[in-house]
Order: sequence, then structure tokens, then C-alpha cells
Amino acid sequence: MIEYIQSNQSGFWIAAGFIMLAAEVLLFGFTTIILMFAGLGALLTGLLMMFGVLPETWIAGTACFGISTGIISTLLWKPLKSMQDKRTPSRKPSSDLIGHEFVVQQNVTTLQPGTYRYSGVDWRVEIDAEAGVDTLEAGQRVTVSSVDAGVFRVRPG
Repeated sequence: MIEYIQSNQSGFWIAAGFIMLAAEVLLFGFTTIILMFAGLGALLTGLLMMFGVLPETWIAGTACFGISTGIISTLLWKPLKSMQDKRTPSRKPSSDLIGHEFVVQQNVTTLQPGTYRYSGVDWRVEIDAEAGVDTLEAGQRVTVSSVDAGVFRVRPG
């Protein structure tokens, strides 16, 4: 076995690279990218040996593996880091309560919110900033335009 590896070092480095890449994906799920860099370095070393650019010796293989792993990690670190830092756009969760219509029981202004009991919960009623009105009179029909924790934002309607 050792003689076979000694005479086929390019295959050894390629197999080692695929094993490291598989371990990174299957065992760690890309949480540690060290094995990915090392796997790519081993693959590059094996390919350089296979195409005759690098002699098939342990010294040349180990040196190329270390250098190529360092270069690959330097080149890929910033793009991978920027992909990881991308924030997903904040999207407000939709609610089944949006569009619910009811009649306000007391006057509601932008400075004085009202209350509305719905489904056993006392909701705070505020005028939606985009509603274009400053006051809702008692007895006026309104529509819920957005919902936050315990708050209905309403528009006339």
C-alpha cells in the first residue's frame, strides 16, 4: 500500500483533497472553512503533480500543499466573509389581522391611542402614519393596516 501511494502521489493528494472537502461539507456543514481551504490546496497539489508541473516527491507535495492552501485561503477569505456578512432584507411578517374592519368605540388621535377588544385581547389602536388623518371619531369604521405586538394601526375605511 505504501509503495502504491509512493508511486502515485498525485492520486494521494487528489483523494486527500476530496476527503477533506467531503468532511467539511458532511461533518461540519461549512461551519469551519479550514478543511475547504486545505482540500482545495490538496486538489491543486495533486493536479500539478498529475500534469507534470510538480515532481512526485513528498517534499514538493508538502511544500506545494502548504503554499497553495495559504494562497487559496488568502484569495477566498474576503469573498466568503462578505457572503457571510450579507444581511437578508428585513421583511415584516404578514398577519391575518391586516384588513380586519371594526368600529372604534372612542375618539382616537395621533397623540391619544384608543383600545379595541378582539379575540379576548385588549388591543391598542393607533392611527397609521400613512392614513392621512389625525383624528378618528367614535363610531367610525376603520381597517387594520399593520399589526405589532398588541397594537393595531388603522386607517379610516
